[in-house]
Amino acid sequence: MNDGTAETHPLTRLEKLAEFRFQLRRFLNFSELESERFGIGAQQYQLMQVIGAMPPGEAASISYLAERMILRHNSTVELVDRAERAELVKRTSDQRDLRRSIVVLTPKGEQILQRLIEAHLAQLEGDTGDHLLRSLSELRGSGASAEDATERSL
Repeated sequence: MNDGTAETHPLTRLEKLAEFRFQLRRFLNFSELESERFGIGAQQYQLMQVIGAMPPGEAASISYLAERMILRHNSTVELVDRAERAELVKRTSDQRDLRRSIVVLTPKGEQILQRLIEAHLAQLEGDTGDHLLRSLSELRGSGASAEDATERSL
């Protein structure tokens, strides 16, 4: 019988997992919409992120990009083709192996990437980041607050 009082019960593992997935999807939805606001697709943004985050001295080959984006080689080639047509990236030849292409950001791609990074970090610094951390902490069973999770990661 319901007497009108809200019952509190610990969330089940499924509920915690569902909440984490919801918070993650909220952030990914933001990312998709923000990318579109800059006239590019979410996958193009992800591609530019991978290229921009290359360790110094390393080169972004198609194989590397496919691995980091969890795509098949041919899908990665198509994505790079679209990004190249949009003047976000360009291919260059690998001087050590002329059969291999290296993908680099164009100045336009670098500018858009920087603006998207700033927007994403601002989004994560607000409630979105707190909700993501809290839901992950609860899922991991710690029940710690987002502030506690942030302090532990520092």
